[in-house]
Amino acid sequence: MGSEAHKFVLMICGDYVEDYEALQAYGIKVDAVCPGKKAGDKCATAVHDFLGHQTYSELRGHYFVLTASFDDIDASMYDGLVVPGGRAPEYLALNESVLKLVKQFSDSNKPIASICHGQLILAGAGILKEKTCTAYPAVKPVIVAAGAVWKDPEPISTCFVDGNLITGAAWPGHPEFISLFVKALGVKVTGSDKRILFLCGDFMEDYEVMVPFQALQALGCSVDAVCPGKNIGDNCPTAIHDFEGDQTYSEKLGHNFSLNANFEDVMVENYDALVIPGGRAPEYLALNEKVLSIVKQFEEKKKLIASICHGQQILAAADILKGKRCTAYPAVKLNVLLSGGEWLEPEPITTCFRDGNLVTAAAWPAHPQFISQIMESLGIKVSF
Repeated sequence: MGSEAHKFVLMICGDYVEDYEALQAYGIKVDAVCPGKKAGDKCATAVHDFLGHQTYSELRGHYFVLTASFDDIDASMYDGLVVPGGRAPEYLALNESVLKLVKQFSDSNKPIASICHGQLILAGAGILKEKTCTAYPAVKPVIVAAGAVWKDPEPISTCFVDGNLITGAAWPGHPEFISLFVKALGVKVTGSDKRILFLCGDFMEDYEVMVPFQALQALGCSVDAVCPGKNIGDNCPTAIHDFEGDQTYSEKLGHNFSLNANFEDVMVENYDALVIPGGRAPEYLALNEKVLSIVKQFEEKKKLIASICHGQQILAAADILKGKRCTAYPAVKLNVLLSGGEWLEPEPITTCFRDGNLVTAAAWPAHPQFISQIMESLGIKVSF
């Protein structure tokens, strides 16, 4: 995978879109745009989850920075289109410029990947007639009225393909959704037969667990997420850390993250790599002797360890940073220095560093480079 992107994708966003980013890590260039906004502007995002009510709850999410200006878009420049869900599609489906853009992708038979409520926009653009598709179940009446062949998303992670159209129902389906879209773009993945362990905890950072977890699954990796004191199917609440004008980051409640393996069953020899998300979880995980033992075993066997943000608090407590060049969220600098690590400033915050079997990053804006370096270290290759 070279440094130059070989595929170019457009993502149509709006305020209170439900978002995750992963495609850039694969070497795909992504332009994220929103009507009425320009490159560098932000969209507020939404956290939709099920918390025991009859429908989903909504909380405020991260702010998503747009990378291009909507009025400058030329559909012919792009290889594919992504339409995220959330509440944004409710009003974007009424925007004639958005609908015209979607029609241009459809007329060119380019891949269109739409998830959750995003299919409202496809219905508004009139491109669903006789197409087999799914969506978030509440969108079904509109999809059927638009002439589509409705498919129930059972389970909710199920996705469907009909020609150039890829549809999913909700964010739990991201691994399959991303995988199908990448395949439709003509991307080939090799070397993804890897097993990766995620060390999780309550109030780890939402993006910093969900994005790399789902991005690696989408490539075909086997990824286990565990937490001390919890079992398969248990949830970890996550935290959303962002900068909103205060002297330090704010915290909001994120999605619930479902664990898919048991902490007590972990055997280091069964894995090729370890990933440690940031957030607040590392503060207490760094006090758990079994967590530290697992980290030390990965280091002793020189297996890949990838840690982001506050995750390096665990590496420092495990005493594996001595003589290592690494970065972290700047507030963790003292932990790194006192444990004998060589501090590297994360300038800009998207910067990652690699020293032998150790990959470190400072915060979730670094995900494209962070995930890319995990892929490179494990020999996972993307070709176009």
